[in-house]
Amino acid sequence: MATTTKIGPRALVRASGGPRYAVAVAVDALGTGLLRPFLLLYGVMVLRLSAPVTGIAMTAGVVMGLVFMPAVGRWLDRGARSTVVAASMLVRVVGVALLLATPAGNVWLFATAALFLGIGNQAWPAAHAALVATVAHGRERDAALAGGRALRNAGLGAGALLATACLAGGTTALQALAAVTGLACLAAAALTWSVHVHAHPAAAAAGSRGDGPAPRMRALLAANVIYVFCLNVPEIALPLVLVTQMQASPVWPAAIFVANTVLVVTLQVPVTVLMSRYSRRTVLALSGVVLAASYLGFLAATSLGLGWGAPAVAAVSVVCTLGEIIYAGSATALVTALAPARLLGRALARFQLSTGFGLAVSPAVITALASHGSAALWGGLSAATLLSASAVATEKDQGVQAPARQPPTRTRTAAACGARPTSQPRREPRRGS
Repeated sequence: MATTTKIGPRALVRASGGPRYAVAVAVDALGTGLLRPFLLLYGVMVLRLSAPVTGIAMTAGVVMGLVFMPAVGRWLDRGARSTVVAASMLVRVVGVALLLATPAGNVWLFATAALFLGIGNQAWPAAHAALVATVAHGRERDAALAGGRALRNAGLGAGALLATACLAGGTTALQALAAVTGLACLAAAALTWSVHVHAHPAAAAAGSRGDGPAPRMRALLAANVIYVFCLNVPEIALPLVLVTQMQASPVWPAAIFVANTVLVVTLQVPVTVLMSRYSRRTVLALSGVVLAASYLGFLAATSLGLGWGAPAVAAVSVVCTLGEIIYAGSATALVTALAPARLLGRALARFQLSTGFGLAVSPAVITALASHGSAALWGGLSAATLLSASAVATEKDQGVQAPARQPPTRTRTAAACGARPTSQPRREPRRGS
C-alpha cells in the first residue's frame, strides 16, 4: 500500500514550482477566466458573426490546437519546462491580439485568433504537468498537481464572475476584457519564464526510469476520452436537461456550476491526499464507478418531475463533482508515474490529446443522447464510464520502473522559484502507480 502524503501549504507551493510560479498560474487563470467563457459572445456581439459560424470557428481552433500536441511533447522531452509553459501563455497573447484586431464580419481572422487561443489552451496542461513532475516527485507531485488544478479553477471562476459583472458595458466591456486577458497572459508568461525550470534529458536517461520503454496506455487513453465527459456535465448536460427538458429555472444550473467550482477548489487537494493511500490506478477506476453512479442518480432525479427533480439533480451533482475530483487527482498523476523521464513530455501530450478529443466531442454526444431521452443520456454515459473504469483497472502497467535516487533534474529551480529544493524522490512500490 502506498504511503499517504501529508503536505502543508508551504511545502505544497514549493512542490508546485514555487511562489513565483504559483502567482503566474493564478494570474493566467484569472485572465483566461475573463474571456474564455465569453468568446462566443465576443464573436456574436463585437464581430457581428452568427452564432453557428462563431461556434464552428471556436471548435476548429480547439481541434487544430490538438494537432500541435506531438510537437509540444517532443519539446518537453528535450528538457524544456518553464519555457514551454511560458510559450503556451504567449501563444494566447497572440490570439488575443488577433482578436482585438479582427474587424466586424471577418470570420477568418477570428478563426485564426481562436486557433492561437486553442493551441495555448491545449499545450498548457501538459507543459504544466511536466514542470511539476520535474520539481516534485512521488505523492508530493500528486498533491502539487491537485493544488495547481484547484488554483487554476479558483482563478477561472473569479475571472468569470468579474467578467459577468462587467458585461453590462456591452461590446466595449468585452473588448476591454479581451485586452486585460492578453495583459494577464503576458505577465504570467514573464513570471513563468523567470522561474527557469529545465530538465536534463541525459541525466534523466541515466536513471532507472529513463531506461524504461514508452508506456502504451491504450486502455487508459481510450478510457480518458469517456472520463472527461464529466467535465462538461455541469456546463452542458445539466443545463440542457434542467432548462429544456424539466423547464426548471436557469438559476439551478448556474447554482450547480458555482457549487462545482467551489467544491473543486476546496476539496481537490484534500481528496487527492486522502486517496494517496491507494494505488493511482485503483483510484482512477474508483472515480469511474463514482461518476457512473452519479449518472444513474441523475436518471432517477429527472424522473421525479418538476417539484423535486431540480433539487434532486443539484444533490446528485455533488456526487458527480466528487467523482470529477477523484478523476482529476489521479489521471495525470498516473501518466506521470507510468512514463519514463525521457518520454514524459510525449506521454503527457498523448494524454492531453485524449482529453482534448473527449472535450471536443462530448457536447455533440451529450446533445445527441439527450434528444433520445434521459434514459439514453444518463444510461449511456453510465455504461460507457463503467466500461472505461473496468479497462483502467485491468490494464497492465508496462515499462513502469521505480525512480532513481537522484536530485530533481532542474536548473536554478530553487533559487528562481524562491523555494528550497524539494526532497529527493522516494522509491515507491510498483502498485503505487
